[in-house]
Amino acid sequence: MSRLTSCELNIDGLVGPTHNYGGLSYGNVASQNNCQVASNPREAARQGLAKMKALMDMGYAQAVLAPQERPDVHALRACGFTGSDAQVIEKAAREAMPLLVASCSASSMWTANAATVSPSADTADGRVHFTASNLNCKFHRSIEHPTTSRVLAAMFADERYFAHHAALPAVSQFGDEGAANHTRLCRDYGERGVEFFVFGRSAFDLRLPAPQRYPARQTLEASQAVARLHGLADDAVVFAQQNPAVVDQGVFHNDVIAVGNGQVLFHHEDAFLDSERVAGELGDKLARLGGQLQSVCVPRHVLGVEDAVRSYLFNSQLLSRADGRMLLVVPEECRGNPRVWAYLQTLLGSDGPIAEVRAFDLKQSMQNGGGPACLRLRVALQAEELAAMNPGVMLTPELYERLLQWVDRHYRDRLSEHDLADPQLLDECRTALDELTLILDLGAVYPFQLI
Repeated sequence: MSRLTSCELNIDGLVGPTHNYGGLSYGNVASQNNCQVASNPREAARQGLAKMKALMDMGYAQAVLAPQERPDVHALRACGFTGSDAQVIEKAAREAMPLLVASCSASSMWTANAATVSPSADTADGRVHFTASNLNCKFHRSIEHPTTSRVLAAMFADERYFAHHAALPAVSQFGDEGAANHTRLCRDYGERGVEFFVFGRSAFDLRLPAPQRYPARQTLEASQAVARLHGLADDAVVFAQQNPAVVDQGVFHNDVIAVGNGQVLFHHEDAFLDSERVAGELGDKLARLGGQLQSVCVPRHVLGVEDAVRSYLFNSQLLSRADGRMLLVVPEECRGNPRVWAYLQTLLGSDGPIAEVRAFDLKQSMQNGGGPACLRLRVALQAEELAAMNPGVMLTPELYERLLQWVDRHYRDRLSEHDLADPQLLDECRTALDELTLILDLGAVYPFQLI
């Protein structure tokens, strides 16, 4: 890393001890279809760590984002439950089990929703900017951002290089789902790039269409607010609307239908409301910065939106290789879909920018609707910024082995809805997280540590 002037850091969410299938995410087909299936938190954490290690071994900069304290007793108290922590959990299980399930969600594992990040090359003050996502479309996710903000601040603490913004107002008009609806196109990670914000609806401009079946979680107004907070210039920002029809088919975030990296945008033909105009604006703005957009568009007659949602083809990591071409990291479900796998073989033989495909077993995450792209947050860093961040969160062979041992020591290998009512689960989670903050050198970031 010392030889590089800039890089893209992948930060993967470490799956939490309460990973379960609560069916909490309306609009996410996999989440709904696997509701109340028994989960395996230990296997889920190991699958995520295996992907992190594989990318680290390939030379990619890789870091770890700590999970949240769950169940969230503070959230349950805010909903009227009283008594000791154990009594709060017991009462919630007896009187409002769906609320207890929501308070136990391990959804922070999908780090693409943690925040929106703009690198220093793009911002007015020359610092890396982070805005934690309010995630206010779903209760179980709306309770994440206070802890997310503390964890990110502990990872990127040096104010000379990093600026942190609080989540946007927690109202529907400013629904913000983070980097799942944001990507960045650039010639080089250290150079100025074009920041691409995709929204599902406008809160105030009712002339724009909106989905009819499933909610549009990202608003235009939220994306615009983040761009202002980060000090982004108008000539290097593009706002585009998701195609409402694909949202209603289960494309709840843009990263389920499109992924970008460097100068490449890999997307489905129906991803955007006006795909031709979007590609044209992206291409024009990138060209003014010395780049050249390479659009890899998958036609609807080759793959339908249903295949994209079932396989999570586009919810993949698109990573730059040393030779200038790209690696596509896909979930194993892509191999299991004959049409998708056949398309990928054709893609590899096309001599285009994507030269390699690797499939990973992420079944525990996929059953809840999260693939490789959901599991990671990308942060473009200059060499001095990378050196200024907390080194304790950077994945190394030693940290990988230590985290595996930590998972095996603290995680259950089976979790059902009934198990969430066990007050002992909270004690197990707190014990595990208390140890994790020491392993990652985060300091006190959890509510139970701040009392």
